[in-house]
Amino acid sequence: MIDFLAVINAGSSSVKFAVYRLESSVSFGLKVNGHVEGIGNQARFKVKSPQDGILVDKLLSAAESGHHTVAVRIICNWLLDYLKEGRLLAAGHRVVHGGLDYSAPVLINEKVLSDLETLIPLAPLHQPHNLEAIRAFLDIMPDLPQVACFDTAFHRTQSDLAQRFALPQRFYNEGVRRYGFHGLSYEYVSSILPSLDPMLTGARVIIAHLGSGASLCAIHHGSSIASTMGFSPLDGLVMGTRCGNIDPGALLYLMTHYKMDVRELEHLLYHESGLFGVSGLSNDMRILLASDDPYAREAIDLFVYRAGRELGSLTAVLGGFDALVFTGGIGEHSAEIRARICRQWQWLGLELDDSANAESRQRISKASSKIAAWVVKTDENWIIAHHTCRHLNGFKGLEKNLFC
Repeated sequence: MIDFLAVINAGSSSVKFAVYRLESSVSFGLKVNGHVEGIGNQARFKVKSPQDGILVDKLLSAAESGHHTVAVRIICNWLLDYLKEGRLLAAGHRVVHGGLDYSAPVLINEKVLSDLETLIPLAPLHQPHNLEAIRAFLDIMPDLPQVACFDTAFHRTQSDLAQRFALPQRFYNEGVRRYGFHGLSYEYVSSILPSLDPMLTGARVIIAHLGSGASLCAIHHGSSIASTMGFSPLDGLVMGTRCGNIDPGALLYLMTHYKMDVRELEHLLYHESGLFGVSGLSNDMRILLASDDPYAREAIDLFVYRAGRELGSLTAVLGGFDALVFTGGIGEHSAEIRARICRQWQWLGLELDDSANAESRQRISKASSKIAAWVVKTDENWIIAHHTCRHLNGFKGLEKNLFC
């Protein structure tokens, strides 16, 4: 009997998944991955295999396109048919917010689900869909063990000081604090850096996870020291449709002067701001880079400026830094954005290798550079699979063979 593990990553308009074949007690390999994208509009279901290429690629009907639960059911039913000769042991899920109580992967039950539902207001773009996917699996495969892996967990190594807002103590005690996000991505990237260069072991590293959601994280000896996202995934950098850091006084002004209620303000900050809001054109960096529209250029300039400014704050926390690592959709694929951010740090000794950057090689800084710059493809699915296996206590040696 062949054993498999599924990983589910439910986003605001998509459900991505991967299936890993457990090859031995200490290793696993990718079998297939896929997604349902365009939920709420015209959704497409696509599955591909590293060995066999495209297995499924079809547009879904209007009835199938409208809801995350339907998307998860389509994926589940396909998996049950595809894996009928084997056995699905467990499903691991990305869950954006774990709050105060969940700082490590956890086996899901009704209490866990209930606790995580109370955190929906802290991550309204992500948490509802994460939990919806879990419940859909429960309905179809109620006996399948499911493990929640949290984007906030990696940042729980931050000091109390780094987590605090200057609010009355009672709010901090009740959980109003900086949590940080993109933790699964940061955990994966930081764990493989020593294999790229032994000098990165124990180094002061800043990882830039740049995509539709964007943040920076200061890491020392592999642990999170500080990050640009705080209480919610709204904070920090300019993002696709999210505003990033904003003066709370501006929010009070919008509420009083424009009579915006909480829901209107939430929609503005999560859906109408960021690259899309400034440009009035798109939240897609590729479209903005190809445009001659002055507002598109302004949106890009603001994205780069804010990334450079926040990089400075994390440099201060670390007391300098040894490496800058780009990951995420923009970080991995946009040579122009990487170059513009790196040029802001020439004064500190970061020398960009223009040809290496243009070709998106792993190391994009010159050999003489005092600060190394790297491009690393993140793999949140892999780290979720790793945690799920370890949590189920079935593969004792897995941590020694993570990248087999």
